Amino acid sequence: MQLLKSDILPLIEKAVEALGVDSGLVERMLQASTEHTWPPACDLSLPCFQFAKTLNMAPAAIAERLSKEIPEHEAIHEITAVNGFLNITASSSWLADHVLNQRTPHRSDERREVLIEHTSANPNGPFHVGRARNAILGDTLVRLHRLWGDEVTAEYYVDDMGKQVAVLAWALENMSEEEVESLLKDRDPINPQWAQKADHQRVRWYQAAQLRRKESPDATAIEAAIGTLVHASENGDQGVLDSFERAYKPVLDGMLETLGRLGIHYDRFTKESVFVTNGDVAELMNELGQLEINGVADNGAQYLDLGQRGLKGKTEFFYRRGDGSSLYATRDIAYHRWKWTQCNELINVLGEDHRLQAKQVGLTLEELGERRPEVMFYSFIKLPEGKMSTRRGNVVFMDDLLEEAKAHATDVLKERRPDLDDETMAHIAEAVGTSAVRFNIISVSPEKGFTFRWEDALSFEAGSAPFIMYSHTRACSIRRKVRDVDPSYLDQTFQGEGPTDEMPYGLVQLLRTLAVHDDQLSRVVREHRPNLFANYMLQLSMAYNMFYRDCYVIDHGEVNPFFFAVSERARTALRAGMDALGIVALESM
Repeated sequence: MQLLKSDILPLIEKAVEALGVDSGLVERMLQASTEHTWPPACDLSLPCFQFAKTLNMAPAAIAERLSKEIPEHEAIHEITAVNGFLNITASSSWLADHVLNQRTPHRSDERREVLIEHTSANPNGPFHVGRARNAILGDTLVRLHRLWGDEVTAEYYVDDMGKQVAVLAWALENMSEEEVESLLKDRDPINPQWAQKADHQRVRWYQAAQLRRKESPDATAIEAAIGTLVHASENGDQGVLDSFERAYKPVLDGMLETLGRLGIHYDRFTKESVFVTNGDVAELMNELGQLEINGVADNGAQYLDLGQRGLKGKTEFFYRRGDGSSLYATRDIAYHRWKWTQCNELINVLGEDHRLQAKQVGLTLEELGERRPEVMFYSFIKLPEGKMSTRRGNVVFMDDLLEEAKAHATDVLKERRPDLDDETMAHIAEAVGTSAVRFNIISVSPEKGFTFRWEDALSFEAGSAPFIMYSHTRACSIRRKVRDVDPSYLDQTFQGEGPTDEMPYGLVQLLRTLAVHDDQLSRVVREHRPNLFANYMLQLSMAYNMFYRDCYVIDHGEVNPFFFAVSERARTALRAGMDALGIVALESM
């Protein structure tokens, strides 16, 4: 709890110094409780083990001594010594004053211009659950940085000249619908619901071409034709690039439609080919060729020996083919150099299989005098039977998942709210379904892979998005009831003090949870771990429900101004946090 730490740090430092220990250690050591249970037993904890050798005392004795040396302070409710830790709990009345007046001094940090590149999926088919993890994590990171106050650009890097796009373009030009369906006869047909959606249509051309280029008698000729297209695109052939765009653009539009349903949008789309056609890649290759770690292979290809810069394993980083054309990684470096002209902080969201490439790009950028970007890596989602693959058709499409989520939410609503009209029920079911899917992915730490299961993604129990949504609607319901009693309360800022006697348990826990909001948000944007904020929002929802149980905002027709002010503070925090996670903040469910 940073705001408590800011107030009492001088007291702790003085007490430690009086024992004969370097007080400069205290600021780093005095931290929020590390208990895994919620709510924690205290707000701040100082481990005393590091002082034991200097003082020739047991840590437990040191903690006990310090607990008696620290004077009373309005911010402190209780100080206890437990197993070598000095535990400090904030005063509820002090917390209430800070929370209701939003006194958070550490929020004065300088805000940044941040560019976050995420998703960048090859536009060759619909979004499946595996691809969507990048988009959902990236969009959540964008939203969290905006909540923190950063100026953020959400960027989509369009791979408009790779082999996968070339395969799609070749297939659309050379294969008939009859041939496509014949080759895919052993796979499930296209879902009639998506028959007119271009990403679902065109992925079948791509999948059929993948089969034909490997299994048909003319596979060698097909491979050569596709290779010619790729080579032409890498050399900036505008006619080929235009044909590629005609092939992938409808697919990309379909993908964006699906992402839009999840609340995911982008500020800018940048094509890979731009850096070839504008000359940046050619200039970059000439510059790389002048570096002292440049090498030339027997076939004339050029590379950087990044082993000389500490890279382990595959140390030769090829950036130019023997025929003079560029590689994807070369264009990626040109793209990164341009991105650094657009921001002062750069974050990429990448799958764990890009770790080596990210190291290569980072080292090359540093060799060129640029900074390397920060990267949030994520592990992949698997089906119970194995990894998802658009190429093999072994996927769960997001469109199907979102429809299933909406249908499941509708069934739950019909049981709980049979009074709802069809339009309202459809609106709520869509919001609940998409929010549940997002939260299922966000709540898992990015570096952890997990197996996708329908029952988990669509869970509406505690620990899910609907649980958070219900807490918010409760706060909105209280606001409506207060408005009905006396609308003037809606425009009032609470003045005065809260209860002077012991506060209800639910109220205290809500105040403690609200007080660490910015601590949690700061850590999340610093460490790129959206799952931590998802967990915080669950804690905030649980705390609000305890407050709702213990504190009557309206009692016998009278509004309690203090309780209402706390409820409103929680409502705005819930709303902002839900927006940051992409959870739809309904006012009624």
